[in-house]
Amino acid sequence: MPDGSKNLRPDVELDDVDRRIIEELQANGRITNAELADRVGVAASTCIARVRGLQSRKVITGFTASVDPRAMGLDLEVLVSVTVRSGARQRIAELSEELRSLPEVMQLFFLGGVEDFIIHLAARDSDHVRDFVVEHLSADPAVSSTRTSIVFSHHQNPVRAE
Repeated sequence: MPDGSKNLRPDVELDDVDRRIIEELQANGRITNAELADRVGVAASTCIARVRGLQSRKVITGFTASVDPRAMGLDLEVLVSVTVRSGARQRIAELSEELRSLPEVMQLFFLGGVEDFIIHLAARDSDHVRDFVVEHLSADPAVSSTRTSIVFSHHQNPVRAE
């Protein structure tokens, strides 16, 4: 993408200013419009119009607070890989919706490959993880198997344009 014009969503055109705005907002979603405008080199009125445009085009899909799970008493993070039985494929959408509604689920990935889902789970302790797996996965007849891995460290990079 050397010329900056290629996008995965052909309905969205992003120029260098849009990309700089996105980068700054990913670094600090609470930055003031005046500071954001200064950092990307445009007028404040232009900056707010650009941000609103990025929101209306669903490039910016929301603003959230990042919270340390440990501060909420959730000291353990795990990834649970889930395989759905081949005869229960029609339940994938329903199972996905059920999993997304559970408070322990931080992220849910629907996959192509051996596993169907990876669940990023925040839990109080190993008993909490066991109870989650037994109650919400192993007890479900659609689930063929699970595999749980402890997360020792997690780092998330912001989305970057090439």
